[in-house]
Amino acid sequence: MTEVPSARGAEVGRRIGVGLMYGLWRPRVLGAWRVPATGPVIYAVNHSHNIDGPMVMGVAPRPTHFLIKKEAFIGPLGRFLAGIGQLKVDRHSTDRTAIARALGVLADGGVLGIFPEGTRGVGDFASLRAGLAYFAVRSGAPIVPVAVLGSTDRPGRLIKALPPLRARVDVVFGDPFEAGDGSGRRTRKALDEATERIQKQLTAHLENARRLTGR
Repeated sequence: MTEVPSARGAEVGRRIGVGLMYGLWRPRVLGAWRVPATGPVIYAVNHSHNIDGPMVMGVAPRPTHFLIKKEAFIGPLGRFLAGIGQLKVDRHSTDRTAIARALGVLADGGVLGIFPEGTRGVGDFASLRAGLAYFAVRSGAPIVPVAVLGSTDRPGRLIKALPPLRARVDVVFGDPFEAGDGSGRRTRKALDEATERIQKQLTAHLENARRLTGR
């Protein structure tokens, strides 16, 4: 039986994230009230900077289990990430263990965080992998689009790889939506259609988030 990551660990991670994110930067959070208070949820987060995941973990209203590339799970950092309920995934193969653990999070009514573009880039949701559609259709969990804006505006003076200390970073949560068509089908065609629906919703949310924040 596949072990589901600890919900308690994810709550510890959320509390650590609150302290770090609000201590180092000035997050502005919009729309957090849109996140369902209970039941399974998938956060679909754009990804343009390494702090995007920790930022969402720290400002989101519920503890989050993110799917994170296995390359990050090395040494003390790997043990820490596992301890706070994060999920190691091999992006270059069908990682059945990661899939089972992620579905377990949703089956337990938890929150799964996914970067649907698969890797860090421009962060505009222009190219989505099929994983998000699979988890949404298979679990029936609603998707909440999340836009992180401002993390790449300019490098910090002390640490170039991070935004400047006390810089404002906006995190905008959108309305939950269903990815499937209601039929429950999980065929390749159904997943392709779900991916198209998801991309339209995420792109529209990002455009709206930019208008709201002026970024």
